Amino acid sequence: MKVYNSLSRKLEEFEPIEEGKVYMYVCGLTPYDHAHLGHARTYISMDTIKRYLIHKGFKVLHIQNITDIEDKIFNRSRESGKSPLELSEKFHTEALEEFKRLNILPADYYPKVSEHIQEIIEMIEKLIENGHAYETETGVYYSVSSFQEYGKLSGQKPEGHRSGARCSIEETKKDPADFALWKKGPDVLTYDSPWGEGRPGWHIECSAMGMKYTNGRTLDIHGGGRDLAFPHHENEIAQAEGALNTQFVKYWMHTGFLTVNGEKMSKSLGNFIVLKDLLEKYPPYALRLFFLHSHYRSPVNYSEENISSAQTTAERMFNFLEHADELPATGGAENQELRKKLQDEVDGFYKAMDDDFDTPAALSYMFGIMTECFSEMRKEHPDYPAIAEAKEDFRKMMWVLGLEKEEKKISPEKEKEIESLVQERENARKEKNFKLADEIRDKLAQMGILLEDTDKGPRWKIK
Repeated sequence: MKVYNSLSRKLEEFEPIEEGKVYMYVCGLTPYDHAHLGHARTYISMDTIKRYLIHKGFKVLHIQNITDIEDKIFNRSRESGKSPLELSEKFHTEALEEFKRLNILPADYYPKVSEHIQEIIEMIEKLIENGHAYETETGVYYSVSSFQEYGKLSGQKPEGHRSGARCSIEETKKDPADFALWKKGPDVLTYDSPWGEGRPGWHIECSAMGMKYTNGRTLDIHGGGRDLAFPHHENEIAQAEGALNTQFVKYWMHTGFLTVNGEKMSKSLGNFIVLKDLLEKYPPYALRLFFLHSHYRSPVNYSEENISSAQTTAERMFNFLEHADELPATGGAENQELRKKLQDEVDGFYKAMDDDFDTPAALSYMFGIMTECFSEMRKEHPDYPAIAEAKEDFRKMMWVLGLEKEEKKISPEKEKEIESLVQERENARKEKNFKLADEIRDKLAQMGILLEDTDKGPRWKIK
């Protein structure tokens, strides 16, 4: 299996440090507001990667931080009068519910900055001891020039940030390229430290928490949006490797940029899409498949037309499984040509996923399975065992891609009412009272029930 490593800028054979086990860190939310479409893009991509690793037999330890100490949260706290920790807890809990609906597997750990101040302080002390950080009257800063490999991830060297740069009034940095590890002084929420009252800078948290949950061991995968590669991920490397003198991450993986109707998503442009609003309009699987149609490293352009198309395609995939489930698993006429074609499609799916998680190519092989099976189903004597085996392969692929229907439950009383209406409609059809039959179908549709007439009788499902 090959993955694209942003650090080496090339495809590499995936070989985790410990055989059979993958330590995976994904940059989490700064929960000062509702989760948005960009978050869904990153976390669906990383979840698909995680699912495929699990499918291949790896044990994945997944860490995803919560940035609950940060300027945006503090600003929102001042505006609302609520504590920053209360705000972040509210928005993060809401986001996790939305991610659950998107069938995103939960992380093993969701470490909060507010609960890891001691680990952050210890890493800063180590950086000072190793000559990579210094204290001033405004805070503790990382000395970028002290880390010779700075820029190895992003390709951006410190010299590029000194040109035209200037220190802000409250900072006393030795170099404009240096960045804050600890900010001194009063704020909405502060902590005691060897350097006085203050709070951590943004970048230090991921280095400290990432290393804590691996006991100082190199992470196999670090994921996040491409916009985080610089300065955040670059600074993470400098901090962790400067403190521990060991490789921080083996494989860096970044998701591509997101646009909305060809423009960058922003509140000022009026095209900012909140995830909970989108999930009220479209089923979760539509959004998930929409993103899977693009490679995780490629840019994605959101439009309602694209997501509606993804919804239609996903429903065809579910429909295929439903039809295949109704067929016998034995009998029919053996079709060796079909079996070879189906095996080629299955092999193609896994070959695509082994090639840096190429979901667009993988989906094309799934569509090939559907086409071959639907064609076989129309024959007088289909190869039922071949279809049954393909169906099970297809189900495994659906799990890898996280494509599942969101279960909509109804009460036993409601189910009894639906069954009664379906039977009443059947009786009307037998009596050739098609006007009444159509009225009942319309009534069921208004109740959110989709009715389908099949050779084996009517079948209903929740829309």
